[in-house]
Amino acid sequence: MSTPLLLSAYNQENLNHLSMDFPQHFRCPISMELMKDPVTISTGVTYERKNVEKWFYTYKKKTCPATMQAIHSFDMTPNHTLKRLILAWQNGKSQSNSSSSFSNKHDELVSLLNTIESSPFKVSSLKKLKSIVEVGDHDVKDDFKTCGGVEILVRIIQQILIESSDFVTFRACEEALSLLIKLPFVLEEEETIKILLQPGCMKSMAIMLQRGSADARFCTVSIFQRITKADCNWNIVIEDQGIEFFKSLLEILSDEICSKASSCALQVLIDILEKSKKSRLKAIEAGAICTLIEILPDSNKSKCEKIMYLIKLLCECADGRMGFIEHGLGIAVISKKILNISNIATKIGAKILSLICNSNPTEKVLEDMLMYGAVKKLVTLLHIGGSSSTKDRVLKIFKLHGDKWKKNPCFPYELKNYLGLGSDSF
Repeated sequence: MSTPLLLSAYNQENLNHLSMDFPQHFRCPISMELMKDPVTISTGVTYERKNVEKWFYTYKKKTCPATMQAIHSFDMTPNHTLKRLILAWQNGKSQSNSSSSFSNKHDELVSLLNTIESSPFKVSSLKKLKSIVEVGDHDVKDDFKTCGGVEILVRIIQQILIESSDFVTFRACEEALSLLIKLPFVLEEEETIKILLQPGCMKSMAIMLQRGSADARFCTVSIFQRITKADCNWNIVIEDQGIEFFKSLLEILSDEICSKASSCALQVLIDILEKSKKSRLKAIEAGAICTLIEILPDSNKSKCEKIMYLIKLLCECADGRMGFIEHGLGIAVISKKILNISNIATKIGAKILSLICNSNPTEKVLEDMLMYGAVKKLVTLLHIGGSSSTKDRVLKIFKLHGDKWKKNPCFPYELKNYLGLGSDSF
């Protein structure tokens, strides 16, 4: 079949499936669908950008799809005028249909919610619900919650506790999470937050954090991050899942592909470890110190400060300090961040070094501090005017270990004079 006939057949097939309720000149001549990004090519014909790019670059055509004229220039010019006309037409149509549209969506929501729990096709029903919520405005999302949608989603999610090996149950749980994340909920919405904080829901989401698809894990950690602002009892999950829960969070935190998921995992870890020293021991056992040290060098300012804060929390435990020292690069990484990122990072870095130095550090640790520049940076902090808790910590470090550092040939002579390490002042 010739190319024109193919195009004609393609257009006819699309016409058979499309509503004819919008102007002909708003349609792309290739797909016959309403254009979103109209561009005009050298023949003067306007197409949807993605369609004509596919024509030229995927199918390697060198003709105008509509006129079949030979094309020598593949330049595309955005048709801003037509795009404004399409948007204006859409806005006018949406306003006139808004009330009837909301009523139709409400009826469809109610119908789906009333039958979904007993339906053998939960995944399909959840996808329909998600499509309604995704394109709906704030009123549609509120209507979903008012109709008991959140409660129904949580019941579907909790089925994973009963039928954890059933594939259909697992997929329904994933779809329910992907719908739940589309709903706005804030701390003031006590009822929604209470539902999500139910032990069964928390345990189910923790399971999905470990076993779900990449999308399901992202949805789960995003929901966890939202509820950190509430009085969340993480012990429910930690007692049920143990260190596996922390391993899942650390794996997501290390994800270089989805930075948003990584940021959510970081915030969840902060919330958990701030509230419970017992949880810190579990996190350390799960390998948190190693993971945090390894992702710190390439982190941006905000993430760097939070990671250093987590390391500080973990180093308040003896096991955390041991893990930090045993890693080998802990001193080097923290030393590099002091005075290079922000005042907050510098203060936290000084606290970390203080915790290490106040706990009978080995000769190797003290040598590393000298070799990686930590000692020189601590001295620089002493030069900063005024009194501060950071300066007090630094002075204490030198009172404890200054005599050992001054014996090292790497220790700068001018620092000995500044600190009075040549005398008995320390």
